[in-house]
Amino acid sequence: MPPNLTGYYRFVSQENMDNYLRALDINVVLRKLVCLLKPDKEIIHTGDHMVIRTITSLRDYVMDFDLGVQFEEDLGPVDGRTCRTTVSWEGDQLVCEQLGEKRNRGWRHWLEGDQLHLVRRDEVCVQVFQKVK
Repeated sequence: MPPNLTGYYRFVSQENMDNYLRALDINVVLRKLVCLLKPDKEIIHTGDHMVIRTITSLRDYVMDFDLGVQFEEDLGPVDGRTCRTTVSWEGDQLVCEQLGEKRNRGWRHWLEGDQLHLVRRDEVCVQVFQKVK
């Protein structure tokens, strides 16, 4: 049975965010801004429904979805696009696949103890968050 990811997680570290955003053709100004942010995550996980809030001093981003069900994701606040997104479990990892005009979009979340790990597609970018409540 997959873990319940419900909780509030504080940003600990990130690696290779600029390279990841560059590969997605994100403009240099937005890349530099994103790399300065230290986002927190709040996850509400109830059965097959999840809400993942990425919280920053600039803007929050909310994903609200049912596991295994494709939905239209508005990435306008991130990079001006929309895509078809499906989030599901692969073992103990929460996997997001994003289909749209940019290839190799998506991520994986998993827990190691009280730390939430986020790896962007192809392990280009890694973020770590510490559970605080």
